[in-house]
Amino acid sequence: MHLLISHETVYHYDAPLARSTQYLRLTPRPTPGLRVLSWALTLPAPASACLDAYGNHMHVLTLDGPRREIHLFARGEVDTPDGPPQPDREDALPPELFLRDSALTRADAALQAFALRFAEPCRQDARQGLALMMEALGVQMPYTPGLTDAATPAAEAFASGLGVCQDHAQVFVTCARLLGLPARYVSGYLAADAEHVASHAWAEVRVPDADHDPQGGGWLGYDVSNQCLADGRYVRLAIGADYLDACPVRGVRQGGGVEGMRAKVEVKPGPGVTPEQLQQLQQQ
Repeated sequence: MHLLISHETVYHYDAPLARSTQYLRLTPRPTPGLRVLSWALTLPAPASACLDAYGNHMHVLTLDGPRREIHLFARGEVDTPDGPPQPDREDALPPELFLRDSALTRADAALQAFALRFAEPCRQDARQGLALMMEALGVQMPYTPGLTDAATPAAEAFASGLGVCQDHAQVFVTCARLLGLPARYVSGYLAADAEHVASHAWAEVRVPDADHDPQGGGWLGYDVSNQCLADGRYVRLAIGADYLDACPVRGVRQGGGVEGMRAKVEVKPGPGVTPEQLQQLQQQ
């Protein structure tokens, strides 16, 4: 699928900002079948490019001097794989790295009890067991914006019974790890009709292959908010243990007073993709 992506983020401050450093994960992460045809960042100053500890593309932007706004703009075209979702066998990092917990994916008794319900189904068939857990979590935590934020831990979001895609991803990651399956948080884009889900988050779990060969299998994406596996509509930006590792923009600053932020993300089918094809994918 050919996708056109546009992502604009604007920070504004009610007092002059003296200095800031932003860590930008706004460049698609290479995955099998994904071709980045063009990609460009428009930033208020030159930024240094590097790979972070998880192999994500990262730009470090440092700004000095008084300013009231910061504009960040990412735009490009990608081709994604057609067909049903397939596990990604790429493993540049040891899968065991994604069995440890983190500040936002630490389990409490309630999460442990929820995950335990799917221990036996996952032992028999990991993919089927995870699908059952995804369905149950969607019922347990209906998609409800405005009640959690970027700093809400998985256990707190689960206790509230409500959440958005980042909460769903972190809770699912936490439960999969409790079942002994490596799991990671993913930030990225989703081609969809609704703008609020164009900037998205989901979970990836390293599932064994059908013959339970420990050398087989791969990373498979689970989107609890949309109750589906990640397919060609999804474009990965970054992976990590939780939101803090993989969020598109994270930074520190001096001055600026109260900070506000607005973002606009559009992910649209490019030339050659018909509305019917997109609808077919959405129904899979």
